[in-house]
Amino acid sequence: MLIAIITSNIILSLLIGLLGKNRKFGFWGYFFGSLVLTPLIGLLLVLASDRRPIEEKKI
Repeated sequence: MLIAIITSNIILSLLIGLLGKNRKFGFWGYFFGSLVLTPLIGLLLVLASDRRPIEEKKI
């Protein structure tokens, strides 16, 4: 039972990290944030954060 809870927490944190990959803190920031806190808090952080500004490529 405990293994199922830990596994689901890690999987949800990975999904939240993927949702936040184009956001302010990036994949790793939201992944670890939702892993340390809870996936629900991590999801709220992703939804409340701004998108990263699009950087222009210099030639």
